[in-house]
Amino acid sequence: MGTKNPHSPSHRVSDVATLLGVSDDTVRRWIELGQVHAAKDGSGPLRVDGADLAAFLVDQLNGRHNLSDASQVQSIRNHIQGIVTAVTSDTVMSRVELVTGGLRIVSLISTEAVQELGLQVGSIAVAQVKATNVSLQLPETR
Repeated sequence: MGTKNPHSPSHRVSDVATLLGVSDDTVRRWIELGQVHAAKDGSGPLRVDGADLAAFLVDQLNGRHNLSDASQVQSIRNHIQGIVTAVTSDTVMSRVELVTGGLRIVSLISTEAVQELGLQVGSIAVAQVKATNVSLQLPETR
């Protein structure tokens, strides 16, 4: 990391912070520590190298082993912790909304599972995501 690729997209510090759910200061700290490369685009704002940021994030994810029980092995690699902001239940199914890092994740689970987990507004929960189909689109141009 720390090497600027002239063909890589670049992003404003504030956009990176918003995207990752961290503060601008955290992104600046990563830059100061040489964990990601950033440069001024002419007289404009400081811009973070997109490819360098992606490599940094992959390294962070690969170094993360937060299994609560080390003897438990899972195939699901995407664990996203957040706070429950809404629970709507009927007799069979429940819709649970979780907010984390600026994202809203909606899960449809059984009402029995909601009750067993004690999920309610304000609870901290971990979404485990395993998808066989993920669609992508480009954000609106600023």
